[in-house]
Amino acid sequence: MKFLDAHRASPSVHAPTPMRRVAVLAACLACLPSLTMAQAPFWPTKPVKIVVPFAPGGNTDSIARIMAERLTQSLGQSVLVENKVGAGGGIAAEFVAKAAPDGYTLLMAAMPVMAILPAINKTSYDPVRDFVPISNVGSNPFVMGVHKSVPANNVQELVALVRKNPGKYNYASGGSGSVSHLSAALFVNRAQIDMTHVSYKGGAPAVTDLLAGNVQMYFGNFSELVPHLAGGNIRLIGVSSDKRSSQLPQVATIAESGFPGFRTVTWNGLMAPAGTPAAVVQRVADAVKEALAAEGMAARLQQIGVDAIGSTPRELADTLRADIAIWSEAAKAAKLKME
Repeated sequence: MKFLDAHRASPSVHAPTPMRRVAVLAACLACLPSLTMAQAPFWPTKPVKIVVPFAPGGNTDSIARIMAERLTQSLGQSVLVENKVGAGGGIAAEFVAKAAPDGYTLLMAAMPVMAILPAINKTSYDPVRDFVPISNVGSNPFVMGVHKSVPANNVQELVALVRKNPGKYNYASGGSGSVSHLSAALFVNRAQIDMTHVSYKGGAPAVTDLLAGNVQMYFGNFSELVPHLAGGNIRLIGVSSDKRSSQLPQVATIAESGFPGFRTVTWNGLMAPAGTPAAVVQRVADAVKEALAAEGMAARLQQIGVDAIGSTPRELADTLRADIAIWSEAAKAAKLKME
């Protein structure tokens, strides 16, 4: 009995006392924060750059600068905007795709750069493989405008008119392969009507000729066409989104005008290089959603014809996949070949 008592009383390295277990556990827990910070330091610790694929002044650039201002406040670091112009946005996309996947270089992706350009050109980037979607910041549909000389007050009347006069009417675009071109080409193909494409070097000269009656129809941004309604030279007869626009609630969608499923919408969203940590992606997505919910933000975007969204990364990924399919069909309808 004395031997047993002595054995129980002696400390053993194989059976630590309860107090010793508590001490060891406390020491381990104390180390966890430092280990976590060593593996994934708090982000961001330096300025973040948003790369814009177009020149200053356009919708994509304006959206990027509005967001950069708010994200600077949310993230506690400067968020800067850098314009990298060229190759229809391809230079900026390639630059970000090859950047370090650390969250400090982001792309203000525009739908044409992600879904149209790869469908009509051989690009050095893959819109799905080379990027991680973060958040769809905002989108805007297109509106179909016709000159006042065209005797059509809605999409159905326009289709009936053109069918009776094949080849007589034309439509303008801001350039071959542009969103305005492909939207109209997709519509003409689905409506099975014969209209001639007239290409311009940008939306501004296309709108000028529409107002003058030199062309009969143009698919444009709200910001391009709505300001000219008061002049009486054009009518807006169809919206390309799946739902009516709050800015033009009286104008029916093309989908509800006899073409169910018709949808051509452009958007701008933040994307990061593939391999960017999920925690960083989620932090930016949360910051975007918070920024867009701030007072006055939605109104600022609506001033340039953009509806605020603030989607999740998964929702933006789904939008991208759907648009790749839509615009591939549009490119085929426009008979554009891969270059």
